[in-house]
This record gives sequence, C-alpha cells and structure tokens, in this order.
Amino acid sequence: CQAAQIPVNLSEATMEEHYQKTLKSMNNHNIDVLVIYADREHGSNFCYLTGFVPRFEEAIAVLHKDGNCVLMLGNEMLGMNRYSRIPSNALHVPYFSLPNQPMMQEKDLKGLFKSAGIQAGMKIGIVGWKLFTSSLDNNEYLFDVPHFIVTALQKIVGSLQNVRNMTGLFINPDDGIRVTVNANEIAHYEFGASLAAKCVLNGMNQIGLDKTELEIAQNLAVYGQPVTVQTICATGERFTDALVAPRFKHIKMGDCFSITMGLQGGLTSRAAYIAKKEQDLPENAKDYLDKVAKPYYAALATWYSTVGLDIKAGELFDVIEEVLPQDCFGWSLNPGHLTSDEEWLSSPIYKNSKTRLKSGMMLQMDIIPSMNGYGKVGAEDGIVLADSDLRNELKCDYPEVWERIQIRRFFMQNELGIQLKEETLPLSGIAGYYRPFLLNKGYALKIRR
Repeated sequence: CQAAQIPVNLSEATMEEHYQKTLKSMNNHNIDVLVIYADREHGSNFCYLTGFVPRFEEAIAVLHKDGNCVLMLGNEMLGMNRYSRIPSNALHVPYFSLPNQPMMQEKDLKGLFKSAGIQAGMKIGIVGWKLFTSSLDNNEYLFDVPHFIVTALQKIVGSLQNVRNMTGLFINPDDGIRVTVNANEIAHYEFGASLAAKCVLNGMNQIGLDKTELEIAQNLAVYGQPVTVQTICATGERFTDALVAPRFKHIKMGDCFSITMGLQGGLTSRAAYIAKKEQDLPENAKDYLDKVAKPYYAALATWYSTVGLDIKAGELFDVIEEVLPQDCFGWSLNPGHLTSDEEWLSSPIYKNSKTRLKSGMMLQMDIIPSMNGYGKVGAEDGIVLADSDLRNELKCDYPEVWERIQIRRFFMQNELGIQLKEETLPLSGIAGYYRPFLLNKGYALKIRR
C-alpha cells in the first residue's frame, strides 16, 4: 500500500488561484460581498481562501468584489490573521468566541458587519457548507449558518432578497470553484488519501478473534492529522447504547465488521465479515459471497472502469443501477461523490444528472448496499480525474506522487482485473481491494475476464 510520508503544502500560486477564481465567480453571480462562515466542522470554504480553519471558535471571511477581505475572528483566533494566505484585515468579534469568555465590545454584530464594509443596498452572498436542492423550498433563501448572523445582515442591507445563499459558488457540482483541483492540490490531497488507506489496511491486518475494537482502532491515527469523519471500528451490531466511537468490545467469529478513516483528501472504508471461509458466516448469511459481496464487487469494478472525463454523471448512476439495482440491494445515497478537505464536498452523481465529469474532479467510490439478513459490504476509496495536461504537470512537478499513482493503477488493472481509463488516477493504495472474509488475508475478490 503505497502511501505518502511527507505532506505537500498548497503553493502561493495555488492560493492566488483560489483568490482570483472566487472574485471572478462573485462577478459572474453579481455579488458585492461574500460572507463565508466557518466553524471547526464546516470551515473548508473559509480555508480555501485563508489556509486555516477555526480550531474551536467560529469565524467569517467578508470578501468584497474589489478583493478587500476582512476576517471576523473570536478571542483566540484573532492572532491567526497574520498567517492568512490572502491579504486581510482582522476584526475582533467576541460573539464568535467560546461561552462565558469576555464579550466586551462597543458594537453589536450589525455594527461589526458595518465595520467590515457591509452597507445598505449591497448584494450579499452567505456561504455555509450545504447545498439545498429540495423542490419544495426557495433554496436561495435557506441558510445553514447561525440565525443571528443572517438577521444582522438582513437588517443592514434593508432587503431580504439582497441576502442569498451562495454556498454553490464554491461547491456546486456544475460550476463550483472548488470542484476541480490542480496538480499542486492533487499532491497535497494524496498525502491524506493515501495515509487513510494505509491506516485502514493496517487495521484490517491486525484484526483477530477476541481482540477489541480499541486495539484495532489504534491503527486509525497518523501524524496527528485531523480526521474528516468519525473514525469507525465496529464489530457485531453497530451503535449499541447509541455509541459510534470504538469501544472495549471483543471481536467474535461471524461478526460483521466496519472500519473507516477519513483524512483531508480522501476516505477509505471497508465492511465485511469476521471469517476465514463461508462456513464461518452466520447461518442465515452463508450465501453472503454470492448474494452480496460478488454483485457489489462487480458494481465497484464497473464504477472504476466507467468513471471518466466528459461523461454525464447521470450515466454513471444509470450504469450502477443496472449492475446493482437499488430495489434489490437497498442502496439509496449517491453512488459516488466529490471529496476535498471534507469527506463529502457535494455530488454530481444522481439520477438524470446532466453534470459532465471534468479534469481535476476528486471523486469517492461510495456505494452502500443494505440487505436484510446480511452484514454490510463496502470498499470506499478515492480517485482524481486528470486530462493529459494535468497528468503531465503532475508527472513533471511531483514525480513521487506520480510513481505511487502508477503503482496503484498497475495493481488495480493487473492484479484485480479492474480496467481504468488513462485519466483515472487512484489516490488510495488499496482502491479496488476487497476481502469479504477479513481473517483470510490471502483471499480477495478480483474480476475474471
């Protein structure tokens, strides 16, 4: 499992590209000011410009169409302004600090927004983290940021219609500025994606009877890197006592088992049985291999061989529906999605989607069947699509990253029988690798042609 050991930082050129893409998109959407909200869990759009996320407070980046940026920061984040990757002025906003910290200020939030340059009549775009796509609502005016922020802005501009949800400017699958990455970003994100895969493989290889979830979960941390999802290491029935983190629960023969780790750049997940052979499976799941695992693996291989440049994402959805029908296999979410700093950025892959897959899209293979009477099955990993220009740039500027990607492609095609288009670059060292019986390290599924 080839994994990066040294992180690649985002370059000054990349951060300037982020800044200019944002300003251009603001102009295209006729927005005077972006108000970009961030907290510890939802800070990626903010980080796209500034390079950092709030560690435990809230923050807002107020970006004007002329390029002027004001960072509204709480007590303990105020000093981070000096490290911002774009030029910015700091504005102290104790409202964004932790409970019962000093909140002595001369201005209310409305006054503070005015100090950040927001004036009556301006067209404001609020950026949270979520796209609302329901046909039952006017999604432009649904907001996923704290109410006190929205109301303060509406009072200033004087018109409810002048304050709109503009999260899609960043993450809309069709034209969001964050849905494609450059070569520097591929190298940056390959670090996390490849390490997550290695950690999951190490955890799988440590699984043994009567070991505990806690023992296996020790493998699911590396270099102090922040995780993008709740780490999963669960044997038997999951979520008993409403607990989702690993516990002191012993692994038993015939248990279903799930293991997941996500770092910035990619998530790797596996779900299978604690078994060496079919005879070790629960009595009602002896046919798991033929009824669940093999059909799933056929769909997985189809996904990897189908995904590619310029195909409509709806066509990828249709192919998976044909190979692994929802009615039979119980999957309901998108069979794949975009990934980035967060595990799920957004997804172009849904029924009748007209979005065409583009060079620079980072995508996660994410099909989650659910069949009554059987344990889970899953093998999630990430890839990036790259046209010839992007591949050549990656090969030239980041030869070690390129070499690891080529080793992964060789393994998938020659060992697992999964055919890949030339533009499909695996970021995980175990993409396509699936052991249905976790105690049998020498047994994995492959495509026979």
